[in-house]
Amino acid sequence: MNSLIILTTGFLIMFVGSGARFAFGLTLKPMAEEFALGRGLLGTTVAVYFAVTAVFMFLSGRLIDRYDPRVVLAWGLAISAAGIGLIGWASAPWQLFVLYGVVFGIGNGIASITPVSIMVTRLYPERAGAANGLISMGMSAGQLVMIAVMAFVLVGVGWRSIYVWLAVAHLVLLPLLLMIPKGSGSLQPSTAGVAGGTAPAAEGLSLSEAARTRRFWLLLLVYAICGLDDFFVSTHVVAFAQDKGLDTLLAGNLLALMGLTAMLGVAWSGIWSDRYGLLRPMLACFLLRIASFGLIMANQSKLAVLVFTVVFGITFLMTAPLTVIAVRNAFGNRHLGTISGFIIMAHHACGGLGAWLGGLVFDAAGTYDTAFVVMLVSSLIAVWATLALRRENVEGRG
Repeated sequence: MNSLIILTTGFLIMFVGSGARFAFGLTLKPMAEEFALGRGLLGTTVAVYFAVTAVFMFLSGRLIDRYDPRVVLAWGLAISAAGIGLIGWASAPWQLFVLYGVVFGIGNGIASITPVSIMVTRLYPERAGAANGLISMGMSAGQLVMIAVMAFVLVGVGWRSIYVWLAVAHLVLLPLLLMIPKGSGSLQPSTAGVAGGTAPAAEGLSLSEAARTRRFWLLLLVYAICGLDDFFVSTHVVAFAQDKGLDTLLAGNLLALMGLTAMLGVAWSGIWSDRYGLLRPMLACFLLRIASFGLIMANQSKLAVLVFTVVFGITFLMTAPLTVIAVRNAFGNRHLGTISGFIIMAHHACGGLGAWLGGLVFDAAGTYDTAFVVMLVSSLIAVWATLALRRENVEGRG
C-alpha cells in the first residue's frame, strides 16, 4: 500500500508540475498581444524560469540527501502555487517575469523530477527504470490532459483563469504528502532496498570527485543538449504552428499531442533500460530528433508540423527515467541527489537557453529556421556523446 501511495503521489506531482510549466508556451501569443511584448522578451522570462528552476533542482537534490523528501516536496508545491496563481492577476510585464521566472521557478525546481526520481530510485533499486518511467509518465500525462483542458479554457475564458486553477491543483497535492510514511526514500546507512523502506547503503563519489571523470562531462553534455531541444520546442511549437496556419485550438493541443506520444516514449525508455541498459533508448531518442528536425527544415506544411510534433513528442522526456539511474550506476548512491541535481540543473539551464534562443531568432528573422538548424546540429553532437558513453560503463555492468 505504501508503494502505491508513493508512486501515485510522485506521478501526480509530475502531472501538475508539467501542466503548469507548459502553460506558458500555450499562452505565449495572447500574453504577448495583451502586453504588447515581443516573443523574445517572453522567451527571456522563460529562460529566467529555467535558470532559477535549474539552480533549485540542484539544491533540492542536496536537500533530499539530508532531509525527509516529504518536507522538501511540500515547500516546493506551496511556493509553486503562490507563483503560478498570482500570474492570473498580473497587470504589468515585470510581474510575469517575477512570478513565473522567479517565484514559480523556485517552487517548480524544488518539487521537481529530482527529489521524486531519487526517492523512487532508492525505494526500487532493482526496478528503477520502470519506476522512474511511471513517474515520468506523469509529466507526459500532465502535458496531455492539462494542456488539452487549458486549451479549451484559453479559447472560452482567456489565459488568466488558467493560472488560478493551476495554483489550486498544486495545493490539492499537499495532503497526499502526509500519507507517505516518514523518511521514505531518505538516504540511510541501511542496506534495505525494499519499497517503503530506506535507501541502499551510502557509497559512491562526491560531486567534485565525479567531475574529475570523463563520464560525468559526457552525461552533462547529453542532458544539456536534451534540455536545449526539449524546451525550445515546448515553448515555441504552439506559436510556430499558429504562424503556419493552424487555428488556436488545434495549435494549443499540439502540446497535448506531444504529451500523448511522450507517454509512450517514456514508458518504453524505462522498461527498455531495465532490460537492455540505458544507452540504447538514449541513442534512439536523439536519432529520432535528428529525423524530426530534418523534416521540419525541409517541409513546414500543416501536415509536416503535425508529424514533427508526433515524432519529437516520442522523444520528449524520453531520457527523464534514465537520469538518476545513470548517475547511480556511474557514481554510486552516496551523493545521488547532489550529482543528479547538478546534471538536471544543466538540462534545465540549457532548456532556458533554447526557449530564449527561439524567441531571439524569431524576432530577428520572423522565422524559426535558424533555430531548427541549431537543434539539428546539437542532436548530432548528442549522438556522438552517447556513443562515447559506451566506453564509460554507465550501464553499470562489469
